[in-house]
Amino acid sequence: MHVMASQDMYAIMGISGQVGSAVARHLLDRGQHVRAIVRDRAKAAAWEAQGAEVAIADWSDADALAAAFSNVGGVFAMLPANFAPSPDFAEPRALLQTLTTALHRAQPPKVVALSSVGAQHQRDLGLITQLHLLEEALDALPMPHAHVRAAWFMENLRWDVALAQREGRLVSCLHPLDRAIPMVATDDIGRTIATTLTETWRGRRVIELEGPRRYSPLDTAQALAAVFERDVEATAAPRAQWATRFEAEGMPTGRTGPRIAMLDGFNSGWIDFEGGAVEHKHGHIPLGYVVDELVNASRDVVESVA
Repeated sequence: MHVMASQDMYAIMGISGQVGSAVARHLLDRGQHVRAIVRDRAKAAAWEAQGAEVAIADWSDADALAAAFSNVGGVFAMLPANFAPSPDFAEPRALLQTLTTALHRAQPPKVVALSSVGAQHQRDLGLITQLHLLEEALDALPMPHAHVRAAWFMENLRWDVALAQREGRLVSCLHPLDRAIPMVATDDIGRTIATTLTETWRGRRVIELEGPRRYSPLDTAQALAAVFERDVEATAAPRAQWATRFEAEGMPTGRTGPRIAMLDGFNSGWIDFEGGAVEHKHGHIPLGYVVDELVNASRDVVESVA
């Protein structure tokens, strides 16, 4: 049984990103108090205007993070996105050392962390290895903690909107094109984490989270077609061309391996939910809604540039 905590302050990492901002928004909507952890106070102006407290802390500064994590009802913890880590994942390992040091010092009553589908595995995860390491690090802490293992982000589709609109094509690295996988909207992730932060429990929790249904690349193409009111054809991006494609999109040369390994894991079915005794939840936001939001956002950007 999870008991609602009294109104309290919750420290939020990554508040300027997709998930962190969604967590904060849902907490504020419920009348909870939020401490926005930012590296640059300018990024917190909008949150201050909504009544949030601001803590300035770099993710590599254990002292500043410990102060930000102190005297709160709970902490939302996450790693910053790193799509091109070193082969030994040195960067996330260093950040995790700082994070756990800060949490040990602050001793918040609970921690909720953003993890990923598949993070229960120790190998062949590619980029998701970072979230397996995060889970391991938090499992060594004494306070109650919850890992929210989110499915594939629906918002990953933002990179495909322009091509679909311009040429009526969706080039997918997810194969086969008719195989549906768990996907979830970041707003549903934020809502689930906000709810979990206001609950009370002991020990370790794992919460698997996906959307209302599963989607394939063919489903995604159909959702894009519905918004653009034109045919959108899904094609499979040949695996041999992935590295070149990712580097052309800006990834450092020679650093595409973890991203490719992650995609291989999804395509083989290795990266999937653990199931069994862990908690499993469904969000309510469908892919079509997210596609519509992404398309509208891309139009706003074009209009602002023009």
